[in-house]
Amino acid sequence: MKSGIHPDYVESKVTCSCGESFTTRATVPELRVEICSKCHPFYSGKQKLVDAGGRVERFQKKYGKQALADNRAKAKIKKESKKEPEEREKA
Repeated sequence: MKSGIHPDYVESKVTCSCGESFTTRATVPELRVEICSKCHPFYSGKQKLVDAGGRVERFQKKYGKQALADNRAKAKIKKESKKEPEEREKA
């Protein structure tokens, strides 16, 4: 390696917005991050929903457990209502 062209590799303190901090090595002495392994939903297993304009509610309304049950019930009613005329013709 050429001397004088590489930055110093020093011990660095990393601080997350959740308050967690740890030390590592980097080219800067202090780093601030928005998300870390303690608060990231993939690593922590906790789901953190950030709602932007009711998107979460809209999604849950459309695809939530109750909505799926309602949609299945509606489909069953439609299917039964289609069968009724056929049954009438057969009788």
